[in-house]
Amino acid sequence: MVGRSARSGLLWWLAAVVLVVAVVLVAVLRRRELAQAYHLMAGVRPLPVTVAVVCEALSLVCFAAVYRWLLAAGGIRWNLRRTSAVVVAANAVAGALPGGAAFSAAWVFRQMRRRGVEQVLAAAVLVVAGGLSLLGLAVVLVAGVVASGPARLLTVLLPMVVVLLVLGIGLAVFGATRFPGFQAAVGRAWRNAGRRSHRILRGQEALAHLVGQARSLQPGPRPWLRPLAFALLNWVFDIACLAASLWALGIGVPWRSLLLAYVLTQIPGSLRLTPGSLGIVETSLSALLVLYGLRPGPAIAATLLYRAISYWALQPIGWACWLAITLQTGPSRSAPRHRPRRSNLSP
Repeated sequence: MVGRSARSGLLWWLAAVVLVVAVVLVAVLRRRELAQAYHLMAGVRPLPVTVAVVCEALSLVCFAAVYRWLLAAGGIRWNLRRTSAVVVAANAVAGALPGGAAFSAAWVFRQMRRRGVEQVLAAAVLVVAGGLSLLGLAVVLVAGVVASGPARLLTVLLPMVVVLLVLGIGLAVFGATRFPGFQAAVGRAWRNAGRRSHRILRGQEALAHLVGQARSLQPGPRPWLRPLAFALLNWVFDIACLAASLWALGIGVPWRSLLLAYVLTQIPGSLRLTPGSLGIVETSLSALLVLYGLRPGPAIAATLLYRAISYWALQPIGWACWLAITLQTGPSRSAPRHRPRRSNLSP
């Protein structure tokens, strides 16, 4: 088992090295476009850069609001400042190593446990937050497909498969809530899966605990629209950061294709094959912007400015938050709410 894990880690690092070498080769071959991008970035305008920074900050705050709402649904009160600090620190951890998302999730889980969050609730918060984020990205993808028009149909064929999967899950949930026969069949499959694996059973218990707590606070699906809206705004503000980066360089924003280019960049970027998906995001986004009408120099400049704001600038801030949170001593137990009320669901 250890040998298999070591081989997997070695293959991961080898893949990362190969990707970095490929990116360096592309940079050498495209040095003329890089020089043009440098000249564009030298004349960047301060006001749009400020807008881009504010949008990126709001993106992180929105994702922190998702965590805060889910914790509140489980009866744990965290203020937005603490939750935002944890999210910014986790973002830095995720960008430090190949496959950093796993290390980031483990760190967030430990910090929740340190602050009195039950194990099952902490696990459920991580899983549900990830699911809401994926659903929000699917909404952006659909909007991008609609905005780009039929000419981009072949380009979006693969992402549409993702949309169909999300819709399938949505239909399954709808069927489980509306049709007793379907609900009974799903219930049997759910129980059988829990009997076969202890880990699956613990995950089921965690999700059931979180959903049960949310229903006790305010029943029905309507309250879940709020965390979904925050998850969607997390992506929307990040896209706004990209648009403001184009604006800061005096580049016309390709509004009809921007959403699609952004989402298609997130697909390879989410694999985290390199630290912070370095090279992968830059190559994918600049190539897609060129595909959708920008010249190579401006596309590279916009991508580099966007990454400077959304990745590089956040690294020192995130690690400062990580250090402060990790080294925090003294009582840090979260205050449970013994008498939840409807208004307590508001972040």
